[in-house]
Amino acid sequence: MTTHATPGPSGTALVIGEALVDVVLTEGADPQEIPGGSPANVALGLARLGRDAALNCWIGKDPRGTAVRTHLEASGVHLTPGSDAAERTSTAKATIGSDGAATYLFDLDWNPPFPEPTSDEAPLIVHTGSIAAILAPGADTVRRTLETYRGTSTICYDPNARPQLMGEPAQARRTVEDLVALSDLVKCSNEDIEWLYGVDPGSDDDLEKVLRSWLELGAALVVVTRGKRGALALSASGVRIEVPADPNVVVADTVGAGDSFMGGLEDGLWSEGLVGAQQREELRAIDAAALERVVRHAAAIADITVSRAGANPPTRAELAGA
Repeated sequence: MTTHATPGPSGTALVIGEALVDVVLTEGADPQEIPGGSPANVALGLARLGRDAALNCWIGKDPRGTAVRTHLEASGVHLTPGSDAAERTSTAKATIGSDGAATYLFDLDWNPPFPEPTSDEAPLIVHTGSIAAILAPGADTVRRTLETYRGTSTICYDPNARPQLMGEPAQARRTVEDLVALSDLVKCSNEDIEWLYGVDPGSDDDLEKVLRSWLELGAALVVVTRGKRGALALSASGVRIEVPADPNVVVADTVGAGDSFMGGLEDGLWSEGLVGAQQREELRAIDAAALERVVRHAAAIADITVSRAGANPPTRAELAGA
């Protein structure tokens, strides 16, 4: 049961990835500019759940950058030093279709500073994904970050494929698999796997083959979201669980849904006491009951996000009252 408290060990989540402005285009409405970016949304979701979340990003000191910073800091996210040194703040044009799904066109600059470890306690979680893990030159900084913090932190990765920015699937797949091998938790969508591997997104057998290959690369836990068919999760310990989608959720749009789900997985593992590198073997040995609690928690968070416009994840109080 979700509670108002934030159970689990005290500590920080470090997120490295893009923060930008979504220029949302909906038929019959004026364009809206809304702060976004997949990793930024994950940091926002964790902070709204009461977690200490730091974001290493690459925004400017221009009006759009100021809007991004204000939006994130209002929910408790703090930016790491140097995150606002870009010449301009990146944008993504998000066109909302009649089914509520969003398609994106990006204008990006990605060259963040390396988030140097400090004398303070190391983060319990380091999260990355999406464009940040693929786009040069910042992708090299992302990889170095995961390698540096793997000895102290649970590494979490969401490929969040953007075909228009990631080149050919075979090339992107090599990068994705390199990062999967560094990660403990990997979450993706069935559309990600369809594009990366050319499989039928409606075939659970095909999806499962890819997920099992990621476990063989070294991941402890892999989760795929499948829209109306719910989520499928596999663990290195051999656990397999499915969580169905709630048919009663009315979708406003899907912006930020996957990011909310990802943050929910991380928050759920945090509550189970399964974050931090010292818990790596315990995470790999997660049992079915704990894994189901974590995935259901993530699904409940994503359900609230899709029920309202934009990437607007719930607070813990909203989640408790849902």
